[in-house]
Amino acid sequence: MALALKFLVFTIALLALTSSPSTASDPSPLQDFCVAVNDSKAIVFVNGKVCKDPKLVTADDFFRPGLNKPGNTSNQLGSIVTTVNVNNLAGLNTLGISLARIDFARRGLNPPHTHPRGTEVLVVLKGRLYVGFVLSNPGPNMKNKLFTKILNPGDVFVFPEGLIHFQLNVGKTNAIAFASLSSQNAGVITVANAVFGSDPPINDDVLAKAFQVDKKVIDNLQEQFWWDNN
Repeated sequence: MALALKFLVFTIALLALTSSPSTASDPSPLQDFCVAVNDSKAIVFVNGKVCKDPKLVTADDFFRPGLNKPGNTSNQLGSIVTTVNVNNLAGLNTLGISLARIDFARRGLNPPHTHPRGTEVLVVLKGRLYVGFVLSNPGPNMKNKLFTKILNPGDVFVFPEGLIHFQLNVGKTNAIAFASLSSQNAGVITVANAVFGSDPPINDDVLAKAFQVDKKVIDNLQEQFWWDNN
């Protein structure tokens, strides 16, 4: 009887460890890094925000107007993203969700980018979009698989967390889409800007070898991105 009881306890413990890994791991960070400090005056909470006294909270803390207004797409990409996240809607803090409106001119592009801390669900309100995402690095002798779809008004598409994705307006008019993200601050890394427009620039020997092109091509790209963003 005692042996059977010990076996039962061991089995329950083993199941708890294998079936609930989330209880034994750290929560996902809501910012790129959090350097440990001992100075209490230098402390910032992991999510970068401090909670407001509930007695002082009002309805305005959960409200933000303006997403009915189109964004200005007069730029080289022909698109603009208007975000609603914890930085401009304080009531989103700790709720794990945010929103964005994306406006596209004709042939406008929301370029390849990633959200390191959130999955994105996109719905098209107007126009026609060519969208897609690329899988993470596969095994040897395999290529990163691309998933694409043409979306029309009312269509929904999901971009998994952390994967490179994009949206291109392929319709004859401007386009509008809304996106919901599974984080109060999902973050965004635009691939081209990060690679060719970093500060300081990535060594051109690194990029030339990575992309298998001449260093002059890298120099020209870096010069273009620095000129456009400074």
